[in-house]
Amino acid sequence: MRIVETYSHLNGLEFLLVHKQKLWKELQAVIATIDAKACKTKISKEKTMKGRELYSPVVMNQKFKELLGARKWGESRVSYWVTKDAKLIRKTMALPATEQKKEIEATGETPIFSYNQTDFVKDRVAIEVQFGKYSFVAYDLFVKHLAFYVGDQIDVGIEILPMKTMQSQMSSGVAYYEGELYNVVRNGRGVPAVPLVILGIDA
Repeated sequence: MRIVETYSHLNGLEFLLVHKQKLWKELQAVIATIDAKACKTKISKEKTMKGRELYSPVVMNQKFKELLGARKWGESRVSYWVTKDAKLIRKTMALPATEQKKEIEATGETPIFSYNQTDFVKDRVAIEVQFGKYSFVAYDLFVKHLAFYVGDQIDVGIEILPMKTMQSQMSSGVAYYEGELYNVVRNGRGVPAVPLVILGIDA
């Protein structure tokens, strides 16, 4: 596979090039190692593509998991507590999780435990490999990466997406680089408020 397009949001790529160049080169090497043809194992059952050989998201995800895992990229979680009071959430958001719970309980409100999990984190850089539906990408970009950034677990998030040319050879409904780039640009320069690198890949 190869990186076709790169979009830097809030200087995410610049941060990688200056402060995490080794990790950036590592990710580039992983992508270049994956044989796209070997991932074309899914036979479509959809009416419009019946019988066609398609890229398998399961196989592609497994390849990334194996190669990144071998380089010590691992799963990480950010835990936090929520409640129904917006003012209270604003007050507790920047606190450590244990203090969030105490602060919420002290007001008489009920604290509700929640967390965000990401598969690949190393040295304060998070990677999401997304070959799923559109809604999953929005969650990654506007919730998950942001939660890790606000929780002071990462400095930058990386989102890997197929280009439209690759996505057209996958099952329907899969998100693609050009479409998600439009969504990020449409929201304006400062949204989401986390440095990101969005990568578009192809065979």
